[in-house]
Amino acid sequence: MKMKLLFYFGHPAHFHLFKNVVVDLKKRGHSIKTLIKKKDILENLLMGSNYDFINILPEGRKDSKIGIVLGLIKRCVKMLLFCLKDRPDLLIGTSVEMPYVGKLLGIPSINVNEDDAEVVPLYSKLAYPLASEILTPEPCNNGKWESKSIKYAGYHELAYLHPVTFKPDRSKIQDYFQTESPYFIIRFSKLTAHHDQGIHGINGDIAEKTIKILEPHGRVFITSEREFETQFEKYRIMINPLDMHHAMYFATMYIGDSQTMAAEAGVLGTPFIRYNDFVGRIGYLKEIEEKYEMGYGIKPREPDKLYNKIKELLDTPNLKEVWQYKRQKMLSEKIDVAEFMVWFIENYPNSARIMKKDPDYQYRFRSTDYED
Repeated sequence: MKMKLLFYFGHPAHFHLFKNVVVDLKKRGHSIKTLIKKKDILENLLMGSNYDFINILPEGRKDSKIGIVLGLIKRCVKMLLFCLKDRPDLLIGTSVEMPYVGKLLGIPSINVNEDDAEVVPLYSKLAYPLASEILTPEPCNNGKWESKSIKYAGYHELAYLHPVTFKPDRSKIQDYFQTESPYFIIRFSKLTAHHDQGIHGINGDIAEKTIKILEPHGRVFITSEREFETQFEKYRIMINPLDMHHAMYFATMYIGDSQTMAAEAGVLGTPFIRYNDFVGRIGYLKEIEEKYEMGYGIKPREPDKLYNKIKELLDTPNLKEVWQYKRQKMLSEKIDVAEFMVWFIENYPNSARIMKKDPDYQYRFRSTDYED
């Protein structure tokens, strides 16, 4: 049966998470509508991909508590009005307002998240109680909502960076990088979300010392969500956001305070160092760092540990080859997340019943048939 599906993107990472899923569902004849809110480069990504969408909060919101609440109310009202008119069969996304609209109109909602409940406490308290299903990676702890959670063997990043769907292409970044020569990517995050309160990352002093260590070994590039300090302007990456994953793949190392980009580096086989107060608290990143040893999490009170780890990685023979071996081990144990999500959405609610009865059913979507 063909369905009318409504997706909601609240962050640039959600575009990447669902882009392949949406393409496949459209090919299967389903009708897709996408709502978004203004967030960082999200609109640029969508427009650059000729993706049809409706922005229900084009003015954005302020980062204050009042601004967050007002933004939520506005989005909730606009999503409700849209659903009253369009009447979708299923709501999919990472959204607080989506379960409320779904419950009010009798439309099931699938909340797709990767952060542990205690890491995003306000989000989980607001979004999970009324969600029909919570779809998360296996290491994710959803607290008292575990009983309504469906876990899969993968990460969000494997929905768009699994080698079945992502093919690294040097030609896409040759105007920015000499990919045959070593280069390093540093990321500054804004860290102003409600769950980022009290969270610290890479400050100017840390960045300066890090660059000093890296520069004798290759070029340094910085991508930032926050305002640049003037001394770092010469390191700014001027690149199409759609090409960033190609740059990440060929980079020698990634260092930053972004969770998503750290995970992206890991699944691409690029060594990463994550430097923020979330270290040790996020299940899927702990798995990438501790089980597969594809990266390292270091807390801001340990800057010397950061510098020493950078030096250790720089001194590792055949660094990228070692990390690609680790990547292959990880991929051999994970599923093609995009293919799994297409099946789960297209066959819902029967797919939810299947996964709750037989979680190993998902391994039908584990793929080794690819060239990288």
